[in-house]
Amino acid sequence: MSKNEFALPDVGEGLTEAEIVTWAVKPGDTVHLNQVICEIETAKSLVEIPSPFEGEIAELLVETGTTVPVGTAILRMVGDDADPGPATAPAEPASSEGESAGAAHAADAAAAAEPASAAPAAADDENSGAVLVGYGTGGAVKSRRKPGGQPLVVVGPAETAEPPAAGKVYVKPPVRKLAKDLGIDLARVAGSGAGGEILRDDVHAAASGAGTSGSGATAGELRMATSGFVSGGAREERVPVKGIRKVVAAAMVESKFTAPHTSVFVEVDATRTMKFVKRLKQNEAFADVRVSPLLVMARAVIWALARNPEVNSAWAGDEIIRRNYVNLGIAAATPRGLVVPNIKDAHELSLLELAEAIGTLTQRARQGATQPAEMQQGTVTITNVGVFGVDFGLPILNPGETAIVAMGSIKEKPWVVKGKVRPRMVTTVGGSFDHRVIDGDVISRFIADIAAVLERPEHLLS
Repeated sequence: MSKNEFALPDVGEGLTEAEIVTWAVKPGDTVHLNQVICEIETAKSLVEIPSPFEGEIAELLVETGTTVPVGTAILRMVGDDADPGPATAPAEPASSEGESAGAAHAADAAAAAEPASAAPAAADDENSGAVLVGYGTGGAVKSRRKPGGQPLVVVGPAETAEPPAAGKVYVKPPVRKLAKDLGIDLARVAGSGAGGEILRDDVHAAASGAGTSGSGATAGELRMATSGFVSGGAREERVPVKGIRKVVAAAMVESKFTAPHTSVFVEVDATRTMKFVKRLKQNEAFADVRVSPLLVMARAVIWALARNPEVNSAWAGDEIIRRNYVNLGIAAATPRGLVVPNIKDAHELSLLELAEAIGTLTQRARQGATQPAEMQQGTVTITNVGVFGVDFGLPILNPGETAIVAMGSIKEKPWVVKGKVRPRMVTTVGGSFDHRVIDGDVISRFIADIAAVLERPEHLLS
């Protein structure tokens, strides 16, 4: 490889390959050290790659949408004397959120990082922020983020790091994927966001026949595209297994056929939980956070873990690791697939802080902004299948954990109260457990403790 070629780096995740999602530069552009040149999708997250060179782009060697191994040359600079900037101590790679990939329970504002601004050269070493491992800092990064934190893709013939010219369209990667799945031409969608940014609602509106500018598609064609079937199209298509889907598949196979799963579940009268949630929503302290039964469920799991510490363990072959902390995982369905970020040290949080942490965690997951560190070192996971209207399901353990707790939908059902049948809000709670680590009596007490909190939450949470 010649000196003026830049290879896809290992961004510190044990990466072996990655997909080039977007280019932030084009041939002829002049770039400076640490300027974002492209965005890649690894198995776990979207990551911005900063340039280790200063100079002019001669050629982009890899097309967007292409997956290449680490070490593959992805761009070429003009001339043979392009040289990396001065090396410094390794640092974290620049992420798609422009922030350290650590605490998932940071305040909501942390999910919307400010764009980087220019700084005096004398302050670069201390204030220029995260850089590519081994390349050091070389000035302020020219961000291509708009307010809100999520990187924006410009749809059009020239995708650059500058604001788009007239006729170009702002769109975030998850929204771009949604449009592709629905068969929507983004160039014909009017964006309702700041600066003309296309939002998910704009894409859904286009799919339903509104919000487009002369798409030429009939109402029938739009309905077919929305339903996932297009008349006259190929009867089958083959989708490469990569990214999150590849990681999830491998992890589920390993977990299912390594850890002997056992499951228990119980129906719970959650009427008082629903009333408690309603009271919290009316509380001024909770005015700026989302309150749902999942919050009560999370607090119940933490309380039950304190009473049954064996559940908060991990199998390690010839020993069992007992954890004296709770990193609470929340399973989240995202446009990129299932992710399980966790709230670090959730046992130390107040109810309000826990609500804020859940809100931040789920928002970042839906935006595709979850970073690898946020999905590591989890101890116990919660999955809320009830949000999909499902009564209950038995989940597969997250590898390295002993328990995953599931909560089904909460519905009004007939329930016997003091010898009389009354309408009550009923749900099902249960989960899957690693039988190598804990036995049925511990599992049963753990689930019973969770059910007790859901039945009378005010005694524990008020």
